[in-house]
Amino acid sequence: MTPVRVGVFGLLGSGNLGNDGSLEAVLGYLRAEHPEAVVDALCGGPEVVTARYRIPATRLHWYREEYRTASRASAMAGKGLGKLVDAVRTAAWVRRHDVVIVPGMGVLEATLPLRPWGFPYALFLLCASGRLLGTRVALVGVGAAPIGDRPTRALVRWSARLAAYRSYRDAQSRDAMRAMGVDTARDEVYPDLAFALPAPPPGPAGRVCVGVMDFHGGNDDRARADEIHRRYLEGTTRFVRALAEEGRQVRLLTGDACDAPVVAAILDAVDSPLVTAADAASLADLMKEAAAADAVVATRYHNLVCALKTGTPTLALSYAAKSDALMDRMGLGAYCHPAREVDADRLIEQFRALEKRSAELRRTLAERNRVAARQLGRQFAALTAALFPVTDHALRETP
Repeated sequence: MTPVRVGVFGLLGSGNLGNDGSLEAVLGYLRAEHPEAVVDALCGGPEVVTARYRIPATRLHWYREEYRTASRASAMAGKGLGKLVDAVRTAAWVRRHDVVIVPGMGVLEATLPLRPWGFPYALFLLCASGRLLGTRVALVGVGAAPIGDRPTRALVRWSARLAAYRSYRDAQSRDAMRAMGVDTARDEVYPDLAFALPAPPPGPAGRVCVGVMDFHGGNDDRARADEIHRRYLEGTTRFVRALAEEGRQVRLLTGDACDAPVVAAILDAVDSPLVTAADAASLADLMKEAAAADAVVATRYHNLVCALKTGTPTLALSYAAKSDALMDRMGLGAYCHPAREVDADRLIEQFRALEKRSAELRRTLAERNRVAARQLGRQFAALTAALFPVTDHALRETP
């Protein structure tokens, strides 16, 4: 018998810690339940994925500047040629596998600026290749949302239809795909895959973690992106300054390499030794920071996941409905604040209310995390039943 060949696919190793955390959760499942599986990746940062997770990896796009704006004719030609080359490369990669897993991530949404011929096109190539070549493609615990841009919506809809397996990280993601014309009758909802990662023990408390983001609105906000960013940065800076003036230690967190300028701007504007920045390279690092905090105020979705997973009272600077859904699922739905319209005074009021209920909220989060762990156990069991042939189990049991 030959081992099952499993591919993992996505913008992995590209600087987004949430994406990498979802990959880590799936690799943990594969190594525990299917240790004989041969795993490799088609991803955004192959060097990082290979070094960190010890699996072979191939670059997602042939054209290396795929996600930079093409301003010259040569760059435009390179991108155009890359679309054709990627169709062949993706099909050849898919053909070598029995199963391809897209681990979590918001691959079926456009809540942040997104061009249709970037990742949505890459995902469509993957799912179409899987259907044509008989390779099972699984969208596991993914996020979805209504999409206004017609080309992006069409690519996302067809990607979902062509996948052999789909599950979602919240009910509204499944609802969004149903509204786009995808038959979701057999699709299930489970917690975000990052909740399967181990949580660190509580550390010494006494500080507030503030997770920031290079936030400019979503796909439909391009005309006012600068205004949204300015208001977000000003409000978040005022909040951090208010905490520092009270003598509170503040630790700034990020979730993507692109967030670094926001951290630098806040540190420069507040200029206090009480405000420092974490150098987190993984979701495990972010969880350690959150576990050592009295409370967390965060924007990026997976900053919220990390804080909630550690059981730390959390307030969300919410930029999309997925953040509200996550907070509600974990029993903290009352503690959301709009990232597009940060009002520092109102944010401080909400933060005070959060801290007053700290002990109660920690108990709530402990119970919700136990529920999430059981639900993810069912997710991985369902994934095994849907994707892995009987020969894989027989292989493990063969003397």
